[in-house]
Amino acid sequence: MVPDVSTGSDSRGLIAYLFGPGRRDEHTNPHIVAAWDMAGAADPGRDPAATYSQLARRLDHHVDLRTRELGGKKPPQHVWHCPVRTAPGDRYLTDTEWAEVARRVVHATGIAPDGDEKACRWIAVRHADDHIHIMATTVRADGRRPRTHQDGRRAQAECRRIETEFGLRRLKSGDITAPRTPTGAERAKAERQGQTVTARQWLRERAYAVAAAVHTEADYFTVLQSLGIKVKTRLSPESGDVIGYSLAAPGDTNSAGEPVWYGGSKLAPDLSINRLRERLPDQETADRPRFAADPAEPWQHTITAIQTAHSVLDSDDDAAAQGQLAAFGDALYNIASATPGPHRTELRAAATAFNRARRSATRADHQAAHALRQAAKELAYASNEPGGLAVALLFATVHLARAAANWHEQRGHQQQAAAADEAFRHLQAGYEQAAAPVLADLTRHAPRAETARRFEQELRATLPDHTDRIMADPSWPALTTTLARAETDGHNSRHLLAEVSSQRDLDSAETPAEVLNWRITAQPNKRAQAARGRRTISGASCVSTTLHPPAIPMAMRPDERGQRR
Repeated sequence: MVPDVSTGSDSRGLIAYLFGPGRRDEHTNPHIVAAWDMAGAADPGRDPAATYSQLARRLDHHVDLRTRELGGKKPPQHVWHCPVRTAPGDRYLTDTEWAEVARRVVHATGIAPDGDEKACRWIAVRHADDHIHIMATTVRADGRRPRTHQDGRRAQAECRRIETEFGLRRLKSGDITAPRTPTGAERAKAERQGQTVTARQWLRERAYAVAAAVHTEADYFTVLQSLGIKVKTRLSPESGDVIGYSLAAPGDTNSAGEPVWYGGSKLAPDLSINRLRERLPDQETADRPRFAADPAEPWQHTITAIQTAHSVLDSDDDAAAQGQLAAFGDALYNIASATPGPHRTELRAAATAFNRARRSATRADHQAAHALRQAAKELAYASNEPGGLAVALLFATVHLARAAANWHEQRGHQQQAAAADEAFRHLQAGYEQAAAPVLADLTRHAPRAETARRFEQELRATLPDHTDRIMADPSWPALTTTLARAETDGHNSRHLLAEVSSQRDLDSAETPAEVLNWRITAQPNKRAQAARGRRTISGASCVSTTLHPPAIPMAMRPDERGQRR
């Protein structure tokens, strides 16, 4: 059961909508199911003599009294509105049951506490099987305003109790960190234009992807404009600094032909200008060389940073863990952008799903996640690295997403845990699509039998408790190929096995050979490192200072929204 609290200032306009035909003639039987006084609430849905104006005057009675006291000035935002909707698949509720829901919600939110004869006037209108609209005018009979602090959260809590008592589907409790949902008007507009998402949702995804890839605030606005998105900044009158911004999607206009603007914080809480500045480095940091010339390094750096993030989630530092989750949300966008192949669709879906898991009421320590955020930004400027390293990176993201779901679950963050679990499923599907051909190719190139026997001996000497499980794993032949290639790269296979097995316990691993395979794949090439070191000593720098435009996902091409329209 989902409540959605909002406020306004036009009581008659809302009444006309509630009892009218709806935007698409979906209001089939509008009528009042509950009110502050059923005898005094004229019902335009059931009483032919009742009019919208009569009902508005009855509801606004105390507002009018307060207006006269204020010298003709109406109290601001005096109309309180709260639709309450059951979840898909829930049973049909009778008018009597909906009336009880309405009374409990107005009591819980402070609009009309039980037994309060001075409470606000309100009505509950039903015009569909699955929801009601509760409307109130927020001036009490004694002229005071009701105490509605955190009314949205209190409505949510009451709905959780109603779900249990009515035998309805239990929804996840929120913590007011979710992004604002599209309004009914926004959804209707998208539907009329043949769009699958609203302009607000479209802008949110583009803003997240750009913020994940760029290094500075200026780059953020520049790249958004290059995608055809209109940008409007708000400047401080004293200093001239940017103190806020709004975005408008290409072709999204109101009835007057003007762009429809959405403030950054209205797209999502962590897209406000202040939250963005916490995640973006200062200009001096951004101007430093970004990554070495070796195309493998951005991938290896990101894998290492994700492994570190996994360890932080196991610690007691919630602020650092929340910072890692926020950085991981950014990383997923860049991984989807940088990873080629048909599995990219699953990776983009994972990035979108994880947006709800990247923030909670716990304040994030973004500095603690600097390594992960910067490593992921390197991917936005790196050349594609198909094959083993890309799959090793996906393997690491799968396990971090599962750890994120567990972390949120342990702290009672139900919506975030569900979102992380959804992202995990998308990442798991993407990993399986990407890993299958790579593992098959490694298996085809397995070394000779005597080399495989030598690796078995080294495995028994290094990991005696896990050897039988590792060799029974279908990925064992692929692991022997990876070990042979690691030796070619300058590694000692026994030392390497000991090193990667200590990174994390193998007891819970379903496919231990697969786990070791990707950990070894992520290790740097020692011979290449030594060669680069010699070149640096001789004066030839291995660091690239050429800046490339961030690799924006294909789904973000500037002409896309125009084509979709």
